[in-house]
Amino acid sequence: MQKSSLQDLYVDELRDLYNAETQLVKALPKMAKAAANDELREAFEEHLRQTSEHVSRLEQIFERLEEKPSGKRCLGMEGLVKEGSETMRENYADEVKDAAIIGAAQRVEHYEMAGYGTVRAFAELLGENEHVRLLEQTLEEEKQADQKLTRLAEDINPKAAEGRATTGSADGRSTSKSRKAA
Repeated sequence: MQKSSLQDLYVDELRDLYNAETQLVKALPKMAKAAANDELREAFEEHLRQTSEHVSRLEQIFERLEEKPSGKRCLGMEGLVKEGSETMRENYADEVKDAAIIGAAQRVEHYEMAGYGTVRAFAELLGENEHVRLLEQTLEEEKQADQKLTRLAEDINPKAAEGRATTGSADGRSTSKSRKAA
């Protein structure tokens, strides 16, 4: 059967977000464990609590719609989680790994903000005012999480930059290992 209404698209997009959030519930503890910086670890643990609330809000919306939340796999989040997992397996120094994890987490946050912004706009058009309120609350929390990651990056990234590996050159000068010859 062809899906021909904005309502159909809205439900599909909500299912995609629901699956994305449930994937994150599994990924965030791994990110917290991989973080060397205590504040970063705590930020992931806090976002895990929020993400569980995001799942609950989506379940409330599905209940009101009399729809099931399952049935759609979020391939975008699957890819982002996979990339983040690969980053965590790299043999980076602690500060560098934390910087990499922040980058992966911010990509996730931006993906979620785009998704929540879209469904919130659909909910507005469909006159689902209570859904708009719930979706806006989640969207704001995603923005706050992104801002917190930015603040942490402003502290962690310079430390990662200071830790770049150096070796002595033949003439005794220090050169960066990470710099490629032009």
